[in-house]
Amino acid sequence: MAPDGTAEHRHAVILAGGRGVRFWPRSRTGRPKQFLAELDHRSLLRQTADHLLEAFPPERVWVLTQEPLRALVEEELPEIPPERVVAEPEQRGTAPAIGLAALLLQREDPEAVMGVFPADHAIEGKRAYAGLLRQALAAADTSERLLVVGVPPRWPETGYGYLEFPEGAKPGSAEPIPIVRFREKPSLDEARALLATGRCFWNSGQFFWRATVFTEELRRFLPDTWQILADLAQRSGERFRASLAERYGSCRNISVDRGILERSSRVAGFAAPEIGWNDVGSWRALHDLLPKDSSGNCARTEGVFLRSSGNYVDVPGKLVALLGVQDLVVVETPDALLICPRDEAPNVGAIPDALRATDRDDLL
Repeated sequence: MAPDGTAEHRHAVILAGGRGVRFWPRSRTGRPKQFLAELDHRSLLRQTADHLLEAFPPERVWVLTQEPLRALVEEELPEIPPERVVAEPEQRGTAPAIGLAALLLQREDPEAVMGVFPADHAIEGKRAYAGLLRQALAAADTSERLLVVGVPPRWPETGYGYLEFPEGAKPGSAEPIPIVRFREKPSLDEARALLATGRCFWNSGQFFWRATVFTEELRRFLPDTWQILADLAQRSGERFRASLAERYGSCRNISVDRGILERSSRVAGFAAPEIGWNDVGSWRALHDLLPKDSSGNCARTEGVFLRSSGNYVDVPGKLVALLGVQDLVVVETPDALLICPRDEAPNVGAIPDALRATDRDDLL
């Protein structure tokens, strides 16, 4: 990436605290989705960091995670200074997490510019994405707006949020465009209607802004949470960690989209070109990304497919034979087996909820 990607005040913030429940039974509380190496030999978190380290030096890469996952993050990313790994004592949504990062950055660098990135997404178009990253960071350097990235939708997805741009917005816009509105996880009919407009893009969950701009909007829309985080950011060392454990749980539990972006008049976005973005949000998404046979079957382990198509199979240690079935997900671990229609894969998160309700925490 060009040298301007390492401009003095630019920082990358990786959100790595998710539970990854839609990847049960592989994703567990002690090792959630972002630490799994489902696409290649590297975990999703490692892949994200490798890409960002081409644009940011390690001392300007921050990782937001959960306290129980801190050691895993430090093991996975040994080049990131330990003080750049910030662990929430409990999950309170992305608005408090990003707010805490913004205020810590402000304390250290009043001119800080943030790029915020999910830890567990995949991007196949590396060159196109590098150009988009340079463009978004350059715009954020001097902008008074909160910049978001929309990617072209490839089907009427009901599990993603959408960004609606004004009439005439085209993929590859050179400048950020005001967002007309956010649309969260529409029904299938609504998703089809959104695609038909040609103006609605998937919300990629990547954000770019100056830390001061974000904290101004945090203070405006979530003042109680801002006050807690602002007080925490004044502390350091053991005082910071003790206060974080004591007070962070009082922050409002809300996403950055609902808490700030959907309410702010300062939001603009890039209608990105096709960058091969995939949120790797479920077994269905993984099936889309991986090689398949001529009948659309993806076999991560040994399988025989007779009059069967569109299936995803990952069952280590044994052969799986499928006869006359279509579009199934079959995933096994030593203690659990998942079988579901591929279209139901985005709903797998309901299984951990059901297990918790029946006191099967050993399977979470």
